[in-house]
Amino acid sequence: MQFDDLLTEQRNHRSTHIDRESTLEMVGTINREDHRVARAVQKQLPEIAAAIDAAYPKFDQGGRLIYVGAGTSGRLGVIDATELQPTYGLTEQQTFGLIAGGNQALTHTLPSVEDSPELAQDDLAAVQLTENDVVVASAASGQTPYTVAALKFAQEHGAIGIGFSCIEESPLAQLADYPITPVVGPEVITGATLLKAGTAEKMVLNMLSTGIMVKSGKVYQNLMINVVPTNGKTFERAKKIIAEATQTSTLAAERALDRAGNNVPLAIVLIETKGTIAEAKKLLDATGGHVSQAVKLSDDVHQV
Repeated sequence: MQFDDLLTEQRNHRSTHIDRESTLEMVGTINREDHRVARAVQKQLPEIAAAIDAAYPKFDQGGRLIYVGAGTSGRLGVIDATELQPTYGLTEQQTFGLIAGGNQALTHTLPSVEDSPELAQDDLAAVQLTENDVVVASAASGQTPYTVAALKFAQEHGAIGIGFSCIEESPLAQLADYPITPVVGPEVITGATLLKAGTAEKMVLNMLSTGIMVKSGKVYQNLMINVVPTNGKTFERAKKIIAEATQTSTLAAERALDRAGNNVPLAIVLIETKGTIAEAKKLLDATGGHVSQAVKLSDDVHQV
């Protein structure tokens, strides 16, 4: 497919007069197009769920969640990985983003780097992929040479390959183990894929990473329980999370957190199971750190 033929590069007949619209009309046009993004992503929910179900067991087994892309797509991947670290208590080794051109490309447009398959292979080789790793490769057009080569390299080394693009049957979609292709249509400003395509990617990455974190036990109920209390603010947040999760007072939460050595999941299991620290640790070890499974296991044991 020629570049000019790509749906993401075609003109949008609904915005051809945007330069003559009032400001209110202009933002209304943009907003109506954004509504199309949510509907396009909705059509991909089965594909997103399948990708999550394939990815989280690998992450549970010590695999890494690695994002790859160029330009806007690469930057959004780096953002998602970076935000996962404080939100779910992950390290920089567990999740990170690779962008064509390296860190300089986060704030500068670098010519030609997205056209280099060799650069992608070098970047992926440097992180020493394993069969437990999950690589999320994103490109609005689905044919960026850097991104396609990165995904191919990852798969050749046993990693799961998830491919995000806004073009059905693109090279990236055809290559991916789990293709996700919300078709958002032409952009409000022709070819400006930082708009609808970028919004679609952010929505999809949010679902993917949140789903993997939930399935991997980083969430209890709807609370982010892997917060690490390192200062006054995070200590208060940890107490609030424990209190809300267990429907107890912040004083009881503080006492449990102290007994658990500032380990929030352990404190929650301690309160929920009404056992000892040793018993709570044993339950968490038996369930791979999944709080909800640990609590259920305790309930099952007591019902026998």
